[in-house]
Amino acid sequence: MNESTREAALDQFGRRIEYLRISVTDRCNFRCRYCMPLEGLPWLPKAEILRYEEIADVVAQLAPLGLRRIRITGGEPTIRPQLTTLVRMLRDIKEVEDIALSTNGVKLPEMAQALADAGLDRVNISADSLQPGRVVSIARRDLGFDLVRAAMAAEQAGLHPIKVNVVVMRGINDDEVESFAALTRNHPWHVRFIELMPVGELRELTWDHVVPSDEVLRRVRTLGALTSDAGPARGNGPATYWRLPNAAGTVGVITPMTHTYCETCNRVRLTADGRLRTCLFGDHEVLLRDALRRGEPLEPLFRKALLEKPKEHALLQMQVGGLRALSQIGG
Repeated sequence: MNESTREAALDQFGRRIEYLRISVTDRCNFRCRYCMPLEGLPWLPKAEILRYEEIADVVAQLAPLGLRRIRITGGEPTIRPQLTTLVRMLRDIKEVEDIALSTNGVKLPEMAQALADAGLDRVNISADSLQPGRVVSIARRDLGFDLVRAAMAAEQAGLHPIKVNVVVMRGINDDEVESFAALTRNHPWHVRFIELMPVGELRELTWDHVVPSDEVLRRVRTLGALTSDAGPARGNGPATYWRLPNAAGTVGVITPMTHTYCETCNRVRLTADGRLRTCLFGDHEVLLRDALRRGEPLEPLFRKALLEKPKEHALLQMQVGGLRALSQIGG
């Protein structure tokens, strides 16, 4: 079957799958309280982790089926050496229209320009506090992270749009909602408030720490009236966006706990060890690595996986598909 006649990748519910999130490592230089245990996790053996050439091969085989958007995640992807090499490889795949990076931002001041030059389009920066001491408390590492410095480096490198992801936790950082939202007045950034997802071994953060997005928006409205906004021109996710009066950027909310968005899910995930995971919190995954290394085509495995992709996650029932921590899959 030639490329022009190949059928688009649809799952069993008719959802078009065009977005692949690629975890390049399970390791991270932070230990964020909602993402990874303080002691870390048993790391994947190096031999099991896909090489950059293998990742590019996966994308090259699946892109003709309709994959158009790629996001590089971790763990923390910028700690894997020579990440620009992978970006260049993905940029050379003609069907790929958009390459994004999710990062904690620590290395962006030194890496943003090189990543942009390699072909990266845009970044999402995780930032859960604007207060240096609180950053250390949440991340449980002191690496000198400064959100504004990281975002400015990305902006100067031409990585647009810039999205800032804030996991809101009651009694931990929810008193900074207004401060984060205020950043959008003068910067063309898109600050997205994400409802906490208690996962796996991180259950010290419970439903009591979840701040519903409706409450977040009420707090943002103390800064001024909000108008609905289309948000950034490029994006793959489920956020809904709002804009403060005359603001350069927008405020968004992502609501995995109070308003699920599974009916429009357009994504699958490739783990660092080569497993195709069809739902972030599902237990369904298909190992691509071994077939890839045997030189077998991946299309049959991919299509079979999509026919088994679940209708929705079961996070509200606290079923998390065997995940011990969000760091294992990069969100």
